[in-house]
Amino acid sequence: MLEIVLHGEPIAHIGSFPITNTMVYSSFVTLILVGIASLIRTKTAMVPSRFQGGVEAIIGGAYDFVADTLGSVKNAKAFFGFIATLFFFILMNNWLALLPFTSLGIWEQTEHGQILVPLLRTTHSDLNNTLILAVLAVFMIQFFGIATIGFFKYAHKFFVNPFKNPIGAFIGILELVSEVAKMISFSFRLFGNIFAGEVLLTIIAYLLPYGAPLPFMFLELFVGLIQAVVFATLTLVFVKIATVEHH
Repeated sequence: MLEIVLHGEPIAHIGSFPITNTMVYSSFVTLILVGIASLIRTKTAMVPSRFQGGVEAIIGGAYDFVADTLGSVKNAKAFFGFIATLFFFILMNNWLALLPFTSLGIWEQTEHGQILVPLLRTTHSDLNNTLILAVLAVFMIQFFGIATIGFFKYAHKFFVNPFKNPIGAFIGILELVSEVAKMISFSFRLFGNIFAGEVLLTIIAYLLPYGAPLPFMFLELFVGLIQAVVFATLTLVFVKIATVEHH
């Protein structure tokens, strides 16, 4: 039986705490990224190989883009690690979702019949995980803003004397609302696109399992890249805004 759910399914418990298949998948992706980073570090040499040269070109280009966007080499050095990690984590999660991990699972009997609960499920097909990622991104935006221009200068855009400047106070309220809206926008954009792609591939593979899903898989590779770029770039732009003093 084919069933579509909007959340990760529990596959184990630690006490009363459920371990979902999306949590396991996210940990699996994290280990892969750590392994790749460790491999690249061990392969670094004074005379670069083609592999090292390619990696340096990609990282260097991304760093230059961050520095140009922020307009500050100092800020680029401070914030690049987080932006790059965010991008590669989302990209790896999206691309590995195209591998047939979700076909490995356990059958459970429900009132609607037997359903397959996958042991690994795409991280971003669970709204809880995309929301956590969005909260982290918005929190770091605030952190970078405070660290760069100071707490009181950063707080000035939110908290303005309502008796002396009622318009400024109203704008401050709108700024607070916009920070909450960022979390909603970040999480639902990533979740919606990735979940829709996963559902499309599942239905196509279920109806026409031979050959038909292949073009859609290439499309999802592109969509996965675009979603990682959009999430990381929007975070970068918001960091740029947060690190500029408000008068």
